[in-house]
Amino acid sequence: MHALKKTVLTVLSAALLSGFVLSPASAADKDKTDDKQPKPTHPMSNVGGEQLAKVGTQVNLGPGAPVLPKDLTGRSWIVADAENGQVLAAHNSHWRLPPASTLKMLFADTVLPALQPKSLTHKVTDAELAGVGAGSSLVGVKEDHTYTVHDLWLGVFLRSGNDAVHVLASMFGGVPKTVQAMQSHAEELQALDTTVVSPDGYDAPNQVSSAYDLTLFARSGLQKKDFREYCATASADFPGEEKKGKKRESFEIQNTNRLITGDIGVEPYKGIAGVKNGYTTHAGNTFTGVAERDGRVLLVTVMNPSSDESHAVYKEAASLLDWGFSASGKVTPVGELVPPKSAETGTGKGTEPAAGANKSGQDGEKSAKETAVASEGSSGVGIALAIIGGVLVVLAAGVFLVNRRWPLPDLVRRLPRR
Repeated sequence: MHALKKTVLTVLSAALLSGFVLSPASAADKDKTDDKQPKPTHPMSNVGGEQLAKVGTQVNLGPGAPVLPKDLTGRSWIVADAENGQVLAAHNSHWRLPPASTLKMLFADTVLPALQPKSLTHKVTDAELAGVGAGSSLVGVKEDHTYTVHDLWLGVFLRSGNDAVHVLASMFGGVPKTVQAMQSHAEELQALDTTVVSPDGYDAPNQVSSAYDLTLFARSGLQKKDFREYCATASADFPGEEKKGKKRESFEIQNTNRLITGDIGVEPYKGIAGVKNGYTTHAGNTFTGVAERDGRVLLVTVMNPSSDESHAVYKEAASLLDWGFSASGKVTPVGELVPPKSAETGTGKGTEPAAGANKSGQDGEKSAKETAVASEGSSGVGIALAIIGGVLVVLAAGVFLVNRRWPLPDLVRRLPRR
């Protein structure tokens, strides 16, 4: 009788343990116990689904799904399938926080199509560098020196150079016009948590974005071949000082995305292909990354981890990617990455923001060129309705080719013909 009782208790214990492992609530239990973690103080947007408007960790685990990584300290994060747009898990993903240089993804997605060809050259003036904020990350652009658009974009993506951003913004028509175009493009992508004040992500009053919005920017930008190349480049040569009578020399710049280049305590992530990292005192560390494994493409964004561990933002992003690849097909999505407003099949579900969501009044009347900039490269419904084999050039110790498969837009608005 005693042996039978012991067996029954063992079976019940195993069943209960299994239930805890598979229960959707169990992955979010840490939210109930960790009262030290900051939390949103205002209602969050429901763009992408009602569950994404809830505070705390959102995940719906199914049979066989792994539990989320332990010790995640990011104030906000999201893991999503770049192809079908399904959000696999999220934590305060609509919390409006300072984005730091991850906002440069929106800058590039907005401006890059207008500055073509990339061999276009430009001589830098003093005025173009005058607005660069104190303490900004710089690539080393100098006034009265000539650079190609290609050089400047490498400076933006690899060194997060605010000097390169301001020169490109000037070429686009000036900082105010660039900011307005970025805001309009964010609204077209339904990134309604975002308020743009500076094109480079430098700390500015009221400048905010969210993990959800940053993921939308990355997803849209990755539709552009040049964007993909720049964000996947590990190192490159950048033009140096021009000296009269001497051949202009160059110097090497390396990508500050440690999941690409690696660093002490951080290994390059298998399958990583961009996108952008950032840091300011106000924003903390921010990061959006894209990786491919076994034909599946995932996006992850982590904002402001509180961990004192070195390179915590990269380590938490890597652990979330690992979880995402293991959990794909074993979880019920908690939401979706919505298509842009201009998608021919409609605006998708959850397109209206919750109370307090940003509504900019900058729509206005746009020229055909501005409309093209705002619309080109936007993903369609699901984004991965078509896949092609692509090749990215990644510059490291030597030049080597990395094969990637990238989603292309299928259902997007046709640009107006002139």
